[in-house]
Amino acid sequence: MFTYKYPRPAVTADCVVFAQVKEQVKVLLIERKDEPCKGMWAIPGGFMNMDETTEEAALRELKEETGIELTKAEQIGAFSKVDRDPRGRVITVAYFVIIDHEAEAVGQDDAKQAKWFPLNNLPALAFDHAEILEAAKRLAFTK
Repeated sequence: MFTYKYPRPAVTADCVVFAQVKEQVKVLLIERKDEPCKGMWAIPGGFMNMDETTEEAALRELKEETGIELTKAEQIGAFSKVDRDPRGRVITVAYFVIIDHEAEAVGQDDAKQAKWFPLNNLPALAFDHAEILEAAKRLAFTK
């Protein structure tokens, strides 16, 4: 194992899931069970394990927090504002996927609940997740 004199940030991965049924689009959010941002709504996601890619981490966290299992997602980008997470220096790589139905979602792990929200009626979001969601919407629905 290498030892470095430079501090290293933590890496997380988030997965924005859109359900597009006819003309209505909804997004899947989880209510956070723990601090930070306990009780706030967020995009499913969490810390990456050392033996996985960020896409694998995003899909694993989605399954752990909502019970929804997907196999592929498209990268939105990296989000690296210095103060984006009160726990410390955390960079996230976000992904999105569009499905054709509201899959059954159940809050699990560190998610108190999971719920589908219409894009035009969203609660306040934790961390910088409103910014991530806006970037996902631009990529997913602007062609």
